[in-house]
Amino acid sequence: MRFKKPSRPDQLEELHTRRPGDRILRRPRGAAQRLRRVLGVSALYSAGYGNVGSSIYYALGIVALVALGATPIALFAAGILFVFTALTYSEGATMFPEAGGSASFARHGFNEHVGFAAGWALLLSYIVTISISAFTISPYLGYFWEPLKTSPWIGTLFSIGIVLFLMGLNILGVRETAFINIGAAVLDVTVQALLVIIGIILILSPGVVIFSVSNLIDNMFGNGNWPTTTNFIFGIALAALAYTGVETVSQMSEETRLPQIRVPVAMILMMFTVLVMFSGISVVALSTMTPDTLATEWARDPVAGIANAFPYPWLLGVFEPLVAILAASILLIATNAGLMGISRLAFSMGSYKQLPSIFHRVHHKYRTPYISITIFSLVAILILIPGLFRGDITEIFSNLGGLYTFGSLLAFAFAHASIVALRVKKPDLKRPFKLRGNIRIGGYEIPVTAIIGLIATVAIWIVIIVIQDYSRWVGFGWMALGIAGYLFFQWRRRAKEMAPYNKPI
Repeated sequence: MRFKKPSRPDQLEELHTRRPGDRILRRPRGAAQRLRRVLGVSALYSAGYGNVGSSIYYALGIVALVALGATPIALFAAGILFVFTALTYSEGATMFPEAGGSASFARHGFNEHVGFAAGWALLLSYIVTISISAFTISPYLGYFWEPLKTSPWIGTLFSIGIVLFLMGLNILGVRETAFINIGAAVLDVTVQALLVIIGIILILSPGVVIFSVSNLIDNMFGNGNWPTTTNFIFGIALAALAYTGVETVSQMSEETRLPQIRVPVAMILMMFTVLVMFSGISVVALSTMTPDTLATEWARDPVAGIANAFPYPWLLGVFEPLVAILAASILLIATNAGLMGISRLAFSMGSYKQLPSIFHRVHHKYRTPYISITIFSLVAILILIPGLFRGDITEIFSNLGGLYTFGSLLAFAFAHASIVALRVKKPDLKRPFKLRGNIRIGGYEIPVTAIIGLIATVAIWIVIIVIQDYSRWVGFGWMALGIAGYLFFQWRRRAKEMAPYNKPI
């Protein structure tokens, strides 16, 4: 891997605001709206880790539902895949620093149609991010009011209310600042690090019974705690849920100063933090509770389960409310980040005529893509509605995790394939960050990490669609709906463009 300093700093590009009556579909691509380049490494890292760091507050419980005692190993295996994916996104985002992520890579590497498929899959992962983040806030706040954790009806209604609240804020244009993101990420990393450090100290303390090495070994490898091979592989697939920030950083590259340098640096910092934190927290969790307890009683709020197990009253008094408040805050930011990601992605896809103008129409007063925000927020709420009528919250929770991995892994696969395709189609394209460890195939340099990432991602995605019926039917239904709508939209657009030429002379 190597960094190439750009020949000149990127020019600051102001956000172009539309007036009522502007028609995006008739605007040349060169005049497409641009986002202002103002972000640095700290803002990128905080936004990315804000998403990744928030996912540990629920991903640990989802993975434990199927991976049982192998949860730390499943998370670590998925973390290795995350490293390959982050490297792929670093090369792609520095070549094409624009809001779009894997959809942008696929458009350049293949064509507009493949770019749409990647973007539509990515939209699904954003929608489920909104749903699952909001769904997890209520059990953490259950520390202050128990029905939020114990009552499916109250908890689900609360989650729906959060989505509606954030939908309104995003329509009005109220969004968290980079300063808030940075502050939240620093606090999140600090508290997670303290949980890991205190947990390890307690594990190594001979006088503490609850936390111990023997508990950890028994909970991981004891009778009935090790999963079947199928469930272990499924656990690795679900563990991909924990690594959501890579797409967020790529999406924000269009708003980054010197993205050729700062995007890879932020990715590498995030990779290191994620691997250390997730491995540590999962080990500490299984040192104090059985996989069954983690996957049932603490499935939606596993980090609260760790704090609840602290043996000293003063530790309980500090960390239980702190974890509840911090988790709820980080998850609220992650929910809002999902809405912001959807608006960015819909805007990018709309500028390339992959979505109808209604999805990226800007409000005449608030200058926000209000229709896109409203439509996708309502879809996120629709996914949450089963929580009102079904008592098995863990099944709903597992379904949400599987559906997220369906969309995100499909988007990751498109990203890996696009980087490989670009090495063949455009070998001379400037690559400010170029992956090393290449092999030569037909005279072209192909990155090994992208090949391994592609194979592993596709294999895990296949496991998801084979094992989980909900993800298979809802995921393929979503893709079929999007592709059908896309083909119809393209047919209508071409018919309108050709109409003047079809008139009789």
